[in-house]
Amino acid sequence: MASHSDTLVVFFGATAGANGGKLGSDEREIILLVWQIVDLHDKKVGKIQRCLVRPDTLELTDQSKDETGLTVGDIVQAEPLDKVLQQFQQLVSSELKSLGRSSYTLCVDSPLVIRQVLHPEASKKNLILPECFFSFVDLRKEFHKCCPNTGPTQKLEVSSMLEYVGLPAVSEPLMGVKEVRNMVQLVLCILDEPYKHKFSCVETVKYKFDSGTCSKKEPVDNETVIRARGLPWQSSDQDIARFFKGLTIAKGGVALCLNAQGRRNGEALVRFINPEHRDLALERHKHHMGNRYIEVYKATGEEFLKIAGGTSNEVTQFLSKENQVIIRMRGLPFTATPQEVLSFIGPESPVTDGAEGLLFVKYPDGRPTGDAFVLFSCEEYAQNALKKHKQILGKRYIELFRSTAAEVQQVLNRYMSTPLISTLPPSPIVPVSVLTTPPFLPTASTTRDCVRLRGLPYTAGIEDILEFMGEHTVDIKPHGVHMVLNQQGRPSGDAFIQLKSPDKAFLVAQKCHKKTMKDRYVEVFQCSTEEMSIVLMGGTLNRSGLSPPPCKLPCLSPPTAYAAFPTPPSVLSEAALYQPPLLAAPRPPQTTAHSPAHALAYYPPHPHLYMNMNYTAYYPSPPVSPSTVGYFAAPPGSVAAAVAAQPHHHAAASSPVLPQPGALVRMQGLPYNTGVKDILSFFQGYQLQPDAVLILYNFSGQCSGEALITFPSEEMAKQAVAERSNHTFYGQQVHLVFCN
Repeated sequence: MASHSDTLVVFFGATAGANGGKLGSDEREIILLVWQIVDLHDKKVGKIQRCLVRPDTLELTDQSKDETGLTVGDIVQAEPLDKVLQQFQQLVSSELKSLGRSSYTLCVDSPLVIRQVLHPEASKKNLILPECFFSFVDLRKEFHKCCPNTGPTQKLEVSSMLEYVGLPAVSEPLMGVKEVRNMVQLVLCILDEPYKHKFSCVETVKYKFDSGTCSKKEPVDNETVIRARGLPWQSSDQDIARFFKGLTIAKGGVALCLNAQGRRNGEALVRFINPEHRDLALERHKHHMGNRYIEVYKATGEEFLKIAGGTSNEVTQFLSKENQVIIRMRGLPFTATPQEVLSFIGPESPVTDGAEGLLFVKYPDGRPTGDAFVLFSCEEYAQNALKKHKQILGKRYIELFRSTAAEVQQVLNRYMSTPLISTLPPSPIVPVSVLTTPPFLPTASTTRDCVRLRGLPYTAGIEDILEFMGEHTVDIKPHGVHMVLNQQGRPSGDAFIQLKSPDKAFLVAQKCHKKTMKDRYVEVFQCSTEEMSIVLMGGTLNRSGLSPPPCKLPCLSPPTAYAAFPTPPSVLSEAALYQPPLLAAPRPPQTTAHSPAHALAYYPPHPHLYMNMNYTAYYPSPPVSPSTVGYFAAPPGSVAAAVAAQPHHHAAASSPVLPQPGALVRMQGLPYNTGVKDILSFFQGYQLQPDAVLILYNFSGQCSGEALITFPSEEMAKQAVAERSNHTFYGQQVHLVFCN
């Protein structure tokens, strides 16, 4: 602590790029260090020391050359940073010994040289800084404490402080020497009468980031949170803390963001201890983490709590052990036991408290999701465990990667608050409510009653779009929000909104064009349902006009009319709005003698006919939330189709339920790569047809681990359950439930 130190070491640094108030903002290396000792008791000063530093990149900006007076030729013969820091320690220790003093504290004119230059550069070069660089006093704050009428601390400069106390600035041609001499005479001035100041406001740089949990009820200051974008997917909270080395992140203040499939999307929300550190973090916009530059933007406390906040006692108890390294395991067999997981990890990576250090993620009904989190007491054990990445457990390869306390909370929140349709009770199947509006592909028309949103943030959801449209939200047609996905099933940045009239669409295009959503401006154009349909089916819409959906396979023909995509009259469940990538046109329903007029259009999740097609996720308008409904595809002729097509009470008279023959069996515990042929082989001898098998899929288009099988008779279904339940299916034990 400075209050107990014998001396101050007045310290100054310059880089090969920006200096002064922008020091460290351009990520340039240190090229100059200057310092001088001040004896706090005898008010004596030592000799000024000036050392050049050779950077790894021998380039100087024109601004740096003008300000420092240095050239590449001057620094090419200098020592690298680690050698100069050793020299600094030796010279300071030697001079302290000659003065009969034992301790010292660095004194700087702003925290930039310590927080924004030395610590980040040492972190990138894997250098261990001397302990003295982890505490310092800021001359501006000390002066403001001594002279409180001098204005805001952030606006104070050495020249203005000298002017306030009536001291002339030193005339000195050498950069660094001039600044240090001015700082020294200012220190001596406030040590003397009439100020008699004692240096006591010591700032510290934390050695390590502290992980932890955050409650949803905890107040979070909006001025302390940033959003980092462009992170490598395997980044951990410690990696992010290292990127912000020199700044203090609040305990548990790193929250990695996940996409709709539960995978990291390259973004994180970071909470700092105060606005000052947040502002310094914003100066690291487009600094590099490895070979990638990271974008840094302002965020809010509400956004942070939405990602990191939780109320789960299970998570709190799991993370109650301090300084634990967290590893996430993904892709576990649903039947995996704690002992099997511990055996897979191995004795060379002991898990903290054995089975107590495992947290299996489950659906609300208690079924496993295939995810788990593991605690390790040290980095060495975690590194040993990570070597098991993509090794086999049972019949499946397991992914292992670093995780964070915030990610544990986020994953638990996601699964517990977003049950998929496949998590409904096995018997009986709860009917899904039916939409009374037309099917999700609108009838094509040249009426320009739609708008296209282009340039949306990839993380934008329906709630963000509704907030963006503001008062115009009331003019959206029911189920009129259509978000376009790319070929990988990810957001493309485009969306289409159906409005009640062309006038409303024109007004929205005028009012909302180039409004900002999450730090990005969004373009809004008026268009027709004809143009919208073409884009939704894989075509393009740009300034050159319309282009039809591409067709890469010569043996297949695209729809006959690109201007209109007829949709057969049908009744769709809410869940049918959330299907994975669709075919260009629905398979027509099978006609049976007892089928009514209203049939269910079926979009099977099979390989796509049109290879370059855009995929579209269809979101209903409020109050239905897209995050609360799972995917449930129902082929015609199956009992599931009857369930999905059961009419809403408002439409009961016009949309009767399809009568379905046979009996339904629910199959649970399937591998993710299960196909219809695999299930037919499992039930070999029961003479099932492919249409009798319905595999349930999740939001990412993968098998959810369950399927529905329609048997010709109730007797045959019960026989299959008795004979095949708890049998092994490709290395996994499956469970059969009779549902009729």
